[in-house]
Amino acid sequence: MTTVIMKSISKSELKSQLLEFLRLVESDGEEIVVTDRGKPVVKISKYAQAPSTEELFGEMRGKVKYFEDLTIPTTEEWSQMGSSRSSRSSCRRTSQK
Repeated sequence: MTTVIMKSISKSELKSQLLEFLRLVESDGEEIVVTDRGKPVVKISKYAQAPSTEELFGEMRGKVKYFEDLTIPTTEEWSQMGSSRSSRSSCRRTSQK
């Protein structure tokens, strides 16, 4: 198990040396916890770019099979779900009496 030790600084220290701390976070990727009267209030960390759709799902390209037309409305299936739900809820009400 890896223990990560974050640098902790007070608000006043951050105010006087903000640029220095921002450069530290940017260059080393270090996270800094800003405290107010000894209590942590903010964590400063390097911005992580979210992966693109291609990066997330690229390996799946060509491997997914569709068995139905995805453009057809599903209102019929949802209405059936609603009617089965209402019958289940009425059963619950009678069992609670």
